[in-house]
Amino acid sequence: MSTGDFLKVENIQVHYGQAILALQDVTIVVEQGSIVSLFGANGAGKTTTLKAISKLLGQERGEITKGRITWQGESIERYSASDLVAKGIVQVLEGRHVFPQLTVEENLMAGAFVRQPNRARMASDLEQVYEWFPRLKLRRKSRAGLASGGEQQMLAIGRALMTKPILVLLDEPSMGLAPVIIQEIFEIIKSMNRENNVSFLIAEQNINLAMKYANYCYVLENGNVAVSGKADELSVRDDIKEYYLGSGNP
Repeated sequence: MSTGDFLKVENIQVHYGQAILALQDVTIVVEQGSIVSLFGANGAGKTTTLKAISKLLGQERGEITKGRITWQGESIERYSASDLVAKGIVQVLEGRHVFPQLTVEENLMAGAFVRQPNRARMASDLEQVYEWFPRLKLRRKSRAGLASGGEQQMLAIGRALMTKPILVLLDEPSMGLAPVIIQEIFEIIKSMNRENNVSFLIAEQNINLAMKYANYCYVLENGNVAVSGKADELSVRDDIKEYYLGSGNP
């Protein structure tokens, strides 16, 4: 498998309700073992792009009306969202979705459901997540709804990791979190990428954050890819910060 065959989004067009054009001719490539950032202002099409990849558009009456998406060289058209999870693609939705009445550990175990691991494998996988997120181990018997915002974001990511993904789609992981928590989460993402070869496609509004941790970046504007390039090359371009995202971003 060549690097370009890992995940390829080719000239996709997405409509909602057959009327609203949300994406137009968007092309994105994620190479295996990379961290790719997808950033832009609110309404630029970041979430729609992620949901097109994870097959979650149907929940909002959205559909791909042009183009195609391939995963490891194969079209995803005939697969459901759960099929893709089994094949290694998992999305962490914006908003820190957890099961509030379940404990932290029960939330994590729910993430392993698609694999149905035996007891020993489940224990091993839980311990791996706790190594990445020590805060979760301390709160493992507490209800998830009582956890802080940062802990809930860690839990949402940890639950996704229990599926044993090859590619994680993260939607606005820094939203509403304190800078110290954001830094902690992104350092963990970097560690997982480096040590476990987990690839990430991250939709993010914080331009400095997106460029700091990514290998490659795409800037979306009004449903189109306006600019793309290596993160270290884009990071020195003032026009990206000022024109596309505003110079006031932290």
